[in-house]
Amino acid sequence: MGKIFYVMGKSSSGKDTLFQDLKREFPQLRTIVLYTTRPIREGEKDGVEYFFVEEEKLDVFRKAGRLIEERAYDTIHGIWRYATVDDGQICLEEADYLAIGTLESYNRLKAYFGSACVIPLYVEVEDGERLKRALAREERQESPRYEELCRRFLADAKDFSEENLWEAGISKRFYNENRSQCFKEMAEEIKHGKF
Repeated sequence: MGKIFYVMGKSSSGKDTLFQDLKREFPQLRTIVLYTTRPIREGEKDGVEYFFVEEEKLDVFRKAGRLIEERAYDTIHGIWRYATVDDGQICLEEADYLAIGTLESYNRLKAYFGSACVIPLYVEVEDGERLKRALAREERQESPRYEELCRRFLADAKDFSEENLWEAGISKRFYNENRSQCFKEMAEEIKHGKF
């Protein structure tokens, strides 16, 4: 039975960059592309980072019983949905996967596929450093969304609370103060878990 190595962490923890590093290191791991109704960001490509869809498309999946997990965020720009869809991408009898998401989505995938198949890779960064990174990233956007940055920062404090991490069974953390070191530790965890 295959495994899903699941990268997660608060916004601006560096999880996306580490995810890309791990994809390059382990090209044999398939990735799972999530669906979202949020607007595409500069530099993103449909079908690569996400499938960017309208509400109606998610509703079709929902009615067909094909949503593995779905999250809705009430942002200052309206409700943005993210979902993992049973669309044929995931076949644990054939492959292992590298995925990225939230603690909530991790819990739902674990419930859907079984806890032995979903391995958590939780990335952590000190909050002050994380806020600096978030601000620097937002300043590079053509139209910075500072209010949304603040909303995400505060929401992450609740979503990734110590109580929620404990309830999810996550005790191991990968501290991203030094990207190279964090990457090595995460790569070792994948090797230990599968290879």
